[in-house]
Amino acid sequence: MKIYSWNVNGIRAVDRKGMFIPFIDKHQPDVLGIQETKAQQDQSAVEAPAYKEFWFSAEKKGYSGTAIFSKPEPLQVIHGLPKDIIAKYKLAADNYGDPNKEGRIIAAEYPGFYFVTVYTPNAKDDLTRIPLRHKQWDPAFLAYVKQLEKTKPVVFSGDLNVAHTPDDLANDKANIGKKGFTNEEREGFQNFIDAGFVDSLRMFKQGKGFYTWWSHFANARARNVGWRIDYILVSASLKDKVKAADIHPDVMGSDHCPVSIDLDI
Repeated sequence: MKIYSWNVNGIRAVDRKGMFIPFIDKHQPDVLGIQETKAQQDQSAVEAPAYKEFWFSAEKKGYSGTAIFSKPEPLQVIHGLPKDIIAKYKLAADNYGDPNKEGRIIAAEYPGFYFVTVYTPNAKDDLTRIPLRHKQWDPAFLAYVKQLEKTKPVVFSGDLNVAHTPDDLANDKANIGKKGFTNEEREGFQNFIDAGFVDSLRMFKQGKGFYTWWSHFANARARNVGWRIDYILVSASLKDKVKAADIHPDVMGSDHCPVSIDLDI
C-alpha cells in the first residue's frame, strides 16, 4: 500500500496551478493525507474519481484543514481529538484561536491499521504558542495515537512543524531556539519516538539533505536549504512492513513536498 502525505498550502491553489491531479496520476497513492487544505470540500474543484474524499475543514474559512483521499473504503473516519483527551490536556482556545475547531486531525480506520493525518499548530515567530504545543497539543496528540494503538497499529503523517534533529534542517546552528527547532518542540517529537513510533524516512536515509519545506526567500528550494517538518511515523509493530520511505521534492505547487511510504499490508 502506497501511503502519502502532503501539506498542499491550499488545495485550490495547487489545483489551479495544474499540479494536484498530475501528482495523483503519477504517484497513484492508495491513501493520501493532506494538510492545509484551506477550503471546505464544496469549494474544491479537484476531480479524483478513483478516490473517496474525507475532509475536516476549519470553521474559519480559508485556513488550516485536513483531508484524506483513499482508494480503499475506510471502516470509519474520525474527525478531531476525542472529548476526553481534549478535557484531560485542557486543549482550548488561545489568542490565536481554538485548535479543536481548525480541522487539524482526521483519521481513517482500515482492516490492518489506523491512518491519521495531522497539521500541528505553528509555534509562531515569537514562540507565543510554545505553551500550547509543549503542554497541551503534543501530549494530547500522542495520547490519541496511543489510544488508537490499543486497537490496532497506527500510521500517522503530516506537517508536525518541527525539525527533530540537527540533520533535519540545513542551517541547524542558526536556528537553535527558533520556532520549529526549540527544545520544547523537539522534545514533543522525541516523545513519539520514546513511545515506540518509528520515523519511517530514517529507516532508509540518514544525514542532511532530506527536506520537505523551503522558504520562499533566497532561492531556498533550488539550493535545497530547507527543513524536514513533514513526516510519516508508524507503530513499532509495523516497522518490518515498511518497504520504502521517501520525500518527493520534485513535486511542485506548495512550499512543502509530499512524503511517502510503501507498506506491505
